[in-house]
Amino acid sequence: MLSVVRGIGFTLLFYTTTGVMAIIGLPILLLPWAVFHWWQRVWSAIVAWQLLTICGISHRIDGTLPQAQVIYAVKHQSAWETVVLFDYLNLPAVVLKRSLLFLPVFGLYLLRLGVMAIDRRRGTTALQQIITSSQRMVAQGRNILIFPQGTRVAPDGYRRYHSGVYAIYAQCQLPVVPVALNSGCFWPRNSWRKNPGQIRVRFLPPIAPGLSRQVFMRRLEKTLEGESQALVAAAKQKE
Repeated sequence: MLSVVRGIGFTLLFYTTTGVMAIIGLPILLLPWAVFHWWQRVWSAIVAWQLLTICGISHRIDGTLPQAQVIYAVKHQSAWETVVLFDYLNLPAVVLKRSLLFLPVFGLYLLRLGVMAIDRRRGTTALQQIITSSQRMVAQGRNILIFPQGTRVAPDGYRRYHSGVYAIYAQCQLPVVPVALNSGCFWPRNSWRKNPGQIRVRFLPPIAPGLSRQVFMRRLEKTLEGESQALVAAAKQKE
């Protein structure tokens, strides 16, 4: 019951803080990238602090950021990775659904971030658009972030891996760094509950360019699912 009460308090404060900062920060959208990045980092730090003080949720990240340009293939279980982890990765160009661009105010921030929006209803046309966008972002020196399953998946759930991650990998010729985590154990999707504990994130060995589609997809899914399930199991043992 206490975790639900704390979760409600956090959620109300999270949306209030986000809304206020989004409105106050509108002029920052016109300023240089460094200023915009700083504003985003302030927001991320505030959210992390609110999670810790209200819900008792901390985080630990194992591994260091790669020095070379990469594609991050991140397990998606919670809103946490789109706020805190996204900031830790230094705002890579992220693949997300196009409908998010039409959210009031928030969509303006996504446009300023230079996200790669995909309309899944357009099939191969959408895939080609993402390939073109990712190549442009890579040419600008940015890293890419993609959630291979396309949406948040519960810690004990499963959803197939989309081939879009392979298309970007094959065309951009960059290593793919799988990022495993267990955030859904503490900040579950579609729930008021926030469970105290430590979110664990683990950077796994990069997958070098040049693999066939079948080999790459099998290796990515086996590595990312296996490590994420191990982190989830460890979190459940501490409950």
